Formats: sequence, structure tokens, C-alpha cells
Amino acid sequence: AVYVPRQYVAGTPAPFIVVQDERWYIPEDAPAGPDGKPRTDLAFMPVMLDNLIHEKRIPPIVAVLLAPGPGGQRTIEYDTISDRYLNFVETEVLPRITRDHQIAFTADPDGRATFGESSGSPVALNMAWLAPNLYRRVISYSGTFVALQRNAVAPNGAWDYHDKFIPNSERKPIRIWLHVSGNDNGANTSAEGMRNWIIANNRMADALKAKGYAYQYVFSEASGHVDRRVQLQTMPEAFEWVWKGYK
Repeated sequence: AVYVPRQYVAGTPAPFIVVQDERWYIPEDAPAGPDGKPRTDLAFMPVMLDNLIHEKRIPPIVAVLLAPGPGGQRTIEYDTISDRYLNFVETEVLPRITRDHQIAFTADPDGRATFGESSGSPVALNMAWLAPNLYRRVISYSGTFVALQRNAVAPNGAWDYHDKFIPNSERKPIRIWLHVSGNDNGANTSAEGMRNWIIANNRMADALKAKGYAYQYVFSEASGHVDRRVQLQTMPEAFEWVWKGYK
């Protein structure tokens, strides 16, 4: 799905955000809720963007919302630390949108953002971390910065971001907003298994702080993994914060 603000002028390079999982966009034929009325809450992101742009809290951005492959394909695409997904977006997705909808995307990395929730967060960070010349703004909800998909580059999967990659690398020009919930996945497990989302995101915040990154960390109490209530309450400020400084 592609969100295009009404302010967009065809053919002009637009700032944009790539949103993993696509669930923040709801098509016109979406099912009704228990009360028989349209599930308007599922259309939150387009409405939010309309309002934020109108209020000049963010620039008039285009949003590209992508669904992952079915079943176990999602964790392979999202949790693997590599540039394959990034290359898919750059060489297939964006060119197709430009061809089919006459939307031009800015080449300025400061005008390119990524959004992820759960396993969508590692791949969102991958895009900025591996190519800061292409992407520099990241939003993460209940980020799966734990050990799921291991490879030679990241023997401990996305856990290696806060364990090795961020601490052992020069600071990159990345601005990141991240969140975790008080009852998030693995809340009662230890750090040894590298499957505790709270510990992982606490470590992410510590690593970012130690390196002097522009970051904001939100911890939501009495809430669960990718808690919809938290997202509806905080997402406008997350978008506003992550786009600060863009000209």
C-alpha cells in the first residue's frame, strides 16, 4: 500500500517512510468490527499522517507499507541481519511505485525513514545501519533485538546490535525512536537466553546513549508486546520526534 499526501506534486522528490507489516493501512473492503461498523481504527496511520502534515508537525511524507511473506518467511526477511531486504526495497519496490504511480522518492538520506514493530524493527534498523547513505530515521515498537535468525554476520541475530555493532562502531548519522512494554515478550526470562525483549531494548537504549546517538526511548507500563493502545497514544509524537531537524 502507498500513502500519498494531498500536498504531493507529481514528479517531485518526496521524503518518505518504509513501514513493515502493512497493518497500519486498511483497504476499503476491510471487514467490519463486532458492531457492524467499519474498523476505522485500523486506518490509523493514514489519518494520523493527514493530521500531522496538516498541522506542519512533520513534512508531507509518502508512506510505503509492505507486507512480509507468509508464515515463517517473515522472520527470515525481518530478523536476518543482511542487506537483502534493503536491496529488495531499493531495486524493486521503490522503482515499481515510481513507474506505476509517478511518485519520485528523495535521494537525500535525511528524508528517508523506516518503521518497524516486533521483528519489523531489526529490518528497519538494518536499512539505516547498513546504508546510512540511504536511510537515517528509524521508529521501533517492541523491537525484536534478540537472538532469532543467526548467520555469520550476526551469530546472535539482532541481539548483536546492542552487544557488538553499536558499541564497537563509530556513531552513524541515525536518529532512532524506540519502545518496549513492561509485559513484553520474554519478560520473565534472563538475559542469558537472549530472548528477553525488555532487556534487549534496555541494552539498545544504553548502547545508543553511550555512543551519543539522537534517540528517544519509551517504556510503557502495564502493556504487552506491540500493544495497540500504546501505539495509538504515542505514534504521533514518535513520528514528530523522528522527523525533527528535516529541512
